[in-house]
Amino acid sequence: MNIEEIFSLAVKRNASDVHLVVGLPPILRVDGLLQKIEGFPLVLQKDLQGFLEKSLNEIQKKNFLENKELDLSFVIPQENTRLRVNIFWEKNNLALAARIIWPHIPTMEEIDMPPVAYELCKLSHGLIIVTGPAGCGKSTTLAAMVEHINNNRNCHIVTLEDPIEFVFSSKKSIVAQRELGQDMISFEQALKHVVRQDPNVIMVGEMRDLETISLAVTLAETGHLIFATLHTPSASQTVSRIIDVFPSNQQSQIRLQLSLALKAILCQRLIPRMGGGRVATREVLINNTAISNLIRENQVQQILSAIQTGSRYGMFTTSQDLKRLAKQGAISEESVINGLV
Repeated sequence: MNIEEIFSLAVKRNASDVHLVVGLPPILRVDGLLQKIEGFPLVLQKDLQGFLEKSLNEIQKKNFLENKELDLSFVIPQENTRLRVNIFWEKNNLALAARIIWPHIPTMEEIDMPPVAYELCKLSHGLIIVTGPAGCGKSTTLAAMVEHINNNRNCHIVTLEDPIEFVFSSKKSIVAQRELGQDMISFEQALKHVVRQDPNVIMVGEMRDLETISLAVTLAETGHLIFATLHTPSASQTVSRIIDVFPSNQQSQIRLQLSLALKAILCQRLIPRMGGGRVATREVLINNTAISNLIRENQVQQILSAIQTGSRYGMFTTSQDLKRLAKQGAISEESVINGLV
């Protein structure tokens, strides 16, 4: 089986993901639904072994043997497309999941970003967090915002990624992209030394642990604009997740820091669009005086109410956004109901 041929077919069918599991035919995710590729043989262990042997360098092979899983980026030259590939073991067999990264970095208009997002891209410092479940387009949203800055501001942008997904070309800004395992040892170490690289904007692929979160918040306090992601479903749960990562004796301090450094949280999900495809529905928190006080005073449960009444600051809830999309005819009433469940 030619795995690159499967990847190319996935691109042609506008799939978001490819799944290769030994004993099953190749499977694509299209518009959020899994579909078996008809006419292809079942995936064999030797197919995946051959792909690994050809695609991994010696360091990657060593890491895979030690950790039993590996993230890497893979390029399909004929399609001019990159994939974010995760290789892992299941039932003592190799398996592969690949996310397709389209070569075109979408504009903020193309992904229907709210007006307040354009104002966020003008900030000189602070923390902006994009959240949501896996596969909800967080990387695409980050890329669109970074590219907007790249096109409109004179900045030095440093991205820390695992692996590199969208590839930026320096325009009005300088963009330096660093990949975990290739250009840096860890997010923590990279963030400790990034200030020596004279950055204005730093994009952190994912805030995974206490050290990374702590450094990101501190950098946001010290005059840098930080973009980062978390796997949380709402703005209030994002605040709670950040605070709960820290030991109880440090939580008062991180609440104070976060209340000052946080600028916005954008939570999103992808739901079916009328006529095919998917559309993002979002919840937006803007850290105004009221939100800052709620974070500092540990009144996180009241954040949703503050968002509901904060439309003049550009805030809205998922429920409000779903109703907007339905009114525009982008989604069905059924999607509104399902989106609220």
